[in-house]
Amino acid sequence: MSRAWQALRALRLRLVGPAKELVGTDQFGNKYYRVPKHENRAGQIIPERRFVEAVNREAYQYQIGDFPTEWEAWIRKKREDPPTIEEILRNENNREEMKQKVKDVTEKDKLLQAKEYEEGLVAEPSHIQVKGHASAPYYGKQEPSQDPTSTANTFQPGAWVPPGSGNSQKK
Repeated sequence: MSRAWQALRALRLRLVGPAKELVGTDQFGNKYYRVPKHENRAGQIIPERRFVEAVNREAYQYQIGDFPTEWEAWIRKKREDPPTIEEILRNENNREEMKQKVKDVTEKDKLLQAKEYEEGLVAEPSHIQVKGHASAPYYGKQEPSQDPTSTANTFQPGAWVPPGSGNSQKK
């Protein structure tokens, strides 16, 4: 490379910064890039930047699972090197195996619980439902009814007296 070309390249890096470089692509077609650490024209050190260009997606359409966890860890700088396809596939197989094992253990546990309930080895769980919240003034007591107590057909103005007041005001 000629000295003039090297000088132009150095000037471009100083003014604009380095170009993004493609690091890899995942099985969904998302492309992962990095911009290396560089110095801007003011002399500030700009740290490395990593980002993804998603396939046919707007920023507000991201869902959990759109990007493999290995690539997400790389973007967030939790890992130094980008993942390989073999690593991603191996981890995906491990996750699927784990899901199947959890499903099998859960089914076995349900069968064992049912057997223990039938044999009387374990008392069945009580099905008590407490309504309300502990901070409510009526917690543990019967809740105030939401149903209306009057149809307004029997309303008489001045006839209602607060409970417990009786004739105590006439004294």
